[in-house]
Amino acid sequence: MKREIVKDIDLNKIKTMKDLTDQMALSGGYVAKKVGDGSQILQKMTRDKDCKRILSFPASLVATGTRGIIKELVKRKIFDMIITTPGTLDHDIARIYRNYHHGSFEMDDRQLHKEGVNREGNVLIPNESYSEILEEKVRKVIGDLYNKGVRDVSPHELVWGFGKALEGEKNKEDSIIYWCYKNNIPVILPGPLDSSWGWQLYYFWQDEHKDFNLNLMKDEDVISDLIYSADKTGALMIGGGISKHHTIWWNQFRGGLDYAVYITTAPEWDGSLSGARIREAISWGKVREDADFITIEGDATVILPIMISSLLEVI
Repeated sequence: MKREIVKDIDLNKIKTMKDLTDQMALSGGYVAKKVGDGSQILQKMTRDKDCKRILSFPASLVATGTRGIIKELVKRKIFDMIITTPGTLDHDIARIYRNYHHGSFEMDDRQLHKEGVNREGNVLIPNESYSEILEEKVRKVIGDLYNKGVRDVSPHELVWGFGKALEGEKNKEDSIIYWCYKNNIPVILPGPLDSSWGWQLYYFWQDEHKDFNLNLMKDEDVISDLIYSADKTGALMIGGGISKHHTIWWNQFRGGLDYAVYITTAPEWDGSLSGARIREAISWGKVREDADFITIEGDATVILPIMISSLLEVI
């Protein structure tokens, strides 16, 4: 086995983000090398014209400035499908109208509750910036769609309906779902009711609209069409849970992903899907034995700006 030499990162030779990630790949330096190698896999996957690409992530990222990175990926049509949790719509819609604020992990949560402020890590979300504005905006859009005859609708069609409803908003171009609507990128929500957005759907259905049906099977048809029509498939998966699993689950039916980049902070030893490294998915046939794949341990809010900046320089 040929052994490669560990090379120092030379800051004097770094002119671009791609220069940085290329040097990280040669540095032999723990997670830095993984970020460099992952960047190269992501670039190869994006340049492969025969590859259909899926982006999966949890909603929590959308409460942070990382929302802007995800927005740019769909605005530029780099991914063909998003698989996420419905809280993505909570944060994406709420932040069109109201601001979130900086906080810290060590704040007094009892005091925050008394003040009507919700804490997500070190992000502060006042009630008026979340539940109050979502109840107002979500119920209106659902009502408008219902009055136009929408009855049996898939989650991804409903997401596009919400994206279209943003057309008159001045901040629309900051929105992930707006660009997914504009670019016909389906947003798949395997667990659509687990959010404030989803809860408003339930309230609407309960309130004398029992003919309104959220049809999950239509979403599965969309995934099936993408999977079975693709010569190759690739995925950038951020965090685990239902978003990651739905991505790899469907790919097993075509023999597995050809490219897989996974970013996680979860430990492997607890047996969770979030902690499971990509190599484990090979045993299930969810990733091909000869796939280009990597698991990168670390915080996606740090890693993604580096990797995606590098990617955008070369595509």
